[in-house]
Amino acid sequence: MALAVIRTPSLEPWKPLRKKPLPAGRPREWYVTHNRRLKAMRLAIALLDAGVYVPSKATNATIRGTADHLGIHPPSDTTCRMVRAMIRYGR
Repeated sequence: MALAVIRTPSLEPWKPLRKKPLPAGRPREWYVTHNRRLKAMRLAIALLDAGVYVPSKATNATIRGTADHLGIHPPSDTTCRMVRAMIRYGR
């Protein structure tokens, strides 16, 4: 017979993760791509939270408006395409 275990929630306050420095010695293009992916991920999460679940609804204007709302620099066309790809394949 299986027993059910009831866990009590942790009472420790939530602590955000500390940022670590990026690894040194990589080509500049690696850092550009890495930061672009992070930005696209933040925007895709914000759009999904706002109810944009279909890539066709995530126009460049919608994505740039979300970036403005979040206080992020306006994304490039490449980053907007990356956001739509994340929404498309993130299901």
